[in-house]
Amino acid sequence: MSIDKTGTAREAALNYHEFPRPGKLEIRPTKPMANGRDLARAYSPGVAEACIEIAKNPADASRYTARGNLVAVVTNGTAVLGLGNIGGLASKPVMEGKAVLFKKFAGIDVFDIEINEKDPKKLIQTIKSLEPTFGGINLEDIKAPECFEIETTLKKEMNIPIMHDDQHGTAIISGAALINALEVVDKKIEEIKLVVNGAGASAVSCTRFYMSLGVKRENIVMCDKEGVIRKDRENLDAIKGEFASDRDIRTLSEALTDADVFLGLSAGNVVSPDQLKLMAKDPIVFALANPDPEIAYDLAIKTRKDIIMATGRSDHPNQVNNVLGFPYIFRGALDVRATGINEEMKLAAAKAIAKLAKEPVPDMVNKAYGSDNLGFGRWYLIPKPLDPRLITTIAPAVAKAAMDSGVAKTAIEDWDAYEVELQERIGIDQRLMSVVIARAKKDPKKVVFAEADKPKILKSAQIIRDEGIGSPILLGNRKKILALIEENSLELDHATIIDPLEETKMVHKFGEILYQKRHRKGMTSIEAHRLVTQRNYFGAMMVETGQADAFISGLTRDYPKTILPSLHTIGVNPGLNRVAGMYIMNTPRGPYFFADTTVNQNPTAEALVDIIGQTADAVRFFNVEPRIAVLSYSNFGSAKGDVPSKTALATKLAKEKYPDLIIEGEMQANIAINEEIQREIYPFTSLNKKRANTLIFPNLSSGNIAYKLLSELGGSEAIGPVLLGMNKPVHILQLGSSIREIVNMVAIAVVDAQTKGKG
Repeated sequence: MSIDKTGTAREAALNYHEFPRPGKLEIRPTKPMANGRDLARAYSPGVAEACIEIAKNPADASRYTARGNLVAVVTNGTAVLGLGNIGGLASKPVMEGKAVLFKKFAGIDVFDIEINEKDPKKLIQTIKSLEPTFGGINLEDIKAPECFEIETTLKKEMNIPIMHDDQHGTAIISGAALINALEVVDKKIEEIKLVVNGAGASAVSCTRFYMSLGVKRENIVMCDKEGVIRKDRENLDAIKGEFASDRDIRTLSEALTDADVFLGLSAGNVVSPDQLKLMAKDPIVFALANPDPEIAYDLAIKTRKDIIMATGRSDHPNQVNNVLGFPYIFRGALDVRATGINEEMKLAAAKAIAKLAKEPVPDMVNKAYGSDNLGFGRWYLIPKPLDPRLITTIAPAVAKAAMDSGVAKTAIEDWDAYEVELQERIGIDQRLMSVVIARAKKDPKKVVFAEADKPKILKSAQIIRDEGIGSPILLGNRKKILALIEENSLELDHATIIDPLEETKMVHKFGEILYQKRHRKGMTSIEAHRLVTQRNYFGAMMVETGQADAFISGLTRDYPKTILPSLHTIGVNPGLNRVAGMYIMNTPRGPYFFADTTVNQNPTAEALVDIIGQTADAVRFFNVEPRIAVLSYSNFGSAKGDVPSKTALATKLAKEKYPDLIIEGEMQANIAINEEIQREIYPFTSLNKKRANTLIFPNLSSGNIAYKLLSELGGSEAIGPVLLGMNKPVHILQLGSSIREIVNMVAIAVVDAQTKGKG
């Protein structure tokens, strides 16, 4: 049955209903529903074809429906937060909140399902019946010991990922904190003595998980409200019996004597300062009862100066928050269509979280938590929940563990592409820069930083070294830089550090070179030798003499003051008359390239022609074919004035000079990027009714204002400024750039060095 002119009902239906195959992961596309044809494709008769395909091959459900990105949060309301058995209806706000977190942090769609059923066997049957609908099941707030039976049975009898987050989420996050806490105090996990206070689902699961990490069974003591769980206790159930002790101890105080780690999942204020003093040197205390920890944070810190403390509260350091885990664990599991969440996947998640805590913290995370200097150590054992790197750290680790352990039905082959797709899930579009970073890693270069006495620069240097983007050379006072490295827990001790004030021979050599370059432009020898002791001159001269491949500066100084030393030392490419500045604007519609945004205040028509050529080359540098619009407040002579006349002439001259480029103008900005208006009103444009991606502004003011407004009001990310036309790689940062922006600029500089090196 044909329903449109382009194909059969089957073709239309499969086109309409097809979702990305596993491995090419995107947010579900929005489909039009504007007319009868759209309705026929979405429902009857077109929908039947998708049904037929799934009946033939059940795996195609993830291709033609939303099931592959849909998780159920299921509860019977028997153990809701600290409120106890309040029932399914009263638990609904918690479940809806959990759904929001899944969507916000991992792009996963969720239905919350509250079930009025306390009988474990009936609850199991109800949840099992949901399997056709969902790609995974998150069990939530189901009381112990029934939760163990329910999860174990469902994992055996269902073929999708199942996880009781109250058990495993806390275990995974606190396990990551334990890994890092032990590193801070230099203790071996197989030697520590662990005391667990509480014997519920979370406590049991955490203890089992710690054993998977390496804690010895004989070094564990578990307590409940009656004291130490001993083997000679009457009416001991099987789960508590798993951790029962035969040691001659009965009280929590006796258990805590010389203990290295305390894990509390019990009740508030059950540990006293005197009991805390019984623990071994450098005690690790995870007091996770909410809202009141087993011992108040301030009291614990006051009692033991050597303590490492974590709680479940957001108002203290080291919050053990399950949101660090469950969204990304399910994300990784769904993306390889895992048949379950196994121990290997949980261990991979914990180790990934622990590793991320040792990496430099993004500026946006510091700002979100009112800090300037979050970094690995006693007060920062695990990442913060608002860290956007969690999804690209944990989900791939979980997906890979699923593949390696044999529970994945599909495989991810391009991990770089997968990282970009994960970023897109939460609204970060890094596709363009991912390509540049990948190119940079193929041939890393030596990058000299003029402002290495700034924490942002040092954290960025750590990233570029760790990721293989480049080799940092740090300019500045050696003692100050080393102190900052230690203060920020960075591993840059062996990086090249140069203090220009200590390098007499280099300063003399650089001074002579600068004098020869500038002596006919009013510079004396004394002045030249004085200037090269300044880091912007010194760093640029290192690039000029081949001791470094690229130069980065500008974090703390105005653009004109920063660029001048490089113009004096390195200069403009001999084939060009000027330099120019370009910003890349990452927008929801894709990247746009803006020029000139930083250098030329009021260029002539002839200067605009040069800027057009330089910008076109730069756009191709990013593997994008430039479609250039020369902007004005006029459309093709519709208004008179100096700007329309200048931009019209520039367009004419540029078309003559660069006949192979797509160039149009003069035109207003909205016309340049609106295909519909072009089609209806200006069908003659050489843009061929397609939006421009490269916008040339008539002067510095308009370009600078446009990119800053788009950044602030339009929610677009600005990458740049990219300096065009220098003879060797020099790139000037935007004043106050973030760590991510610095890393992006370094990657651009490295690829620039690769390109210029070939030239």
